[in-house]
Amino acid sequence: MEIQALQMTPVTMAAESHLGETQPPVTTKSFGDYLVDALKETNKLQLESDKQNALLAAGRIDDVSAVVVASQKADIALQLTLQVRNRAVSAYQEIMRMQV
Repeated sequence: MEIQALQMTPVTMAAESHLGETQPPVTTKSFGDYLVDALKETNKLQLESDKQNALLAAGRIDDVSAVVVASQKADIALQLTLQVRNRAVSAYQEIMRMQV
């Protein structure tokens, strides 16, 4: 009596999963990416404020309030950036003080 090898057919999934395994993974931004974007935005606001101040000093701007608003936006963004930096440094120092 001759024994034949089993013929295996590949199994394919025909149903869609409701758990999300078949969906492509969604890329999310890391904390570093958010931080870099915030720093770029702060720099842009600072440069815009400097430009507005230079135009005001040259007498090319009639609306002083626009210059004040640009300066305040840049100042608030810089203060926020410094506070985030201070908190990150404080957290780092606290982690370094932990004893293992």
